[in-house]
Amino acid sequence: MEENKAITIKKSSTWKYATFIIIMAIGIFMFVNASGGTKNNPATKNVASNDGNTQKITLGVKNYNYYPNTITVKAGQPVSITLDSSVQGCLRGINIKDLEVRGYSQSPDQTIDFTPTQKGTHRFACPMGMGYGTIIVE
Repeated sequence: MEENKAITIKKSSTWKYATFIIIMAIGIFMFVNASGGTKNNPATKNVASNDGNTQKITLGVKNYNYYPNTITVKAGQPVSITLDSSVQGCLRGINIKDLEVRGYSQSPDQTIDFTPTQKGTHRFACPMGMGYGTIIVE
């Protein structure tokens, strides 16, 4: 009788460990996908395209945040930010406090335009602070 009880406990423990490992694997998978993959993912950084006069940036939404959420522009040249159709709600507004930029785009036809003069790394966010990103001015 004692021998049967020991086998049952071992099976029960095995199931607990297996369940724990499966839950951890799912959690890691979800975390990696939510963060956009690895830090070396080139799609997470966007250098503005330049038509000669204006640096153009198109932002979308991925995982409930601006995407790409790091953009690089040149100081002294006009910047035009377009928000694509995936951007909804408060994310349609962008505030770059350090550069004194506040803009709102109701549709992808409207742009948020400014000329950065202050070099450095600056944070941008929606008016509610729910979505955010970084603009690097070189």
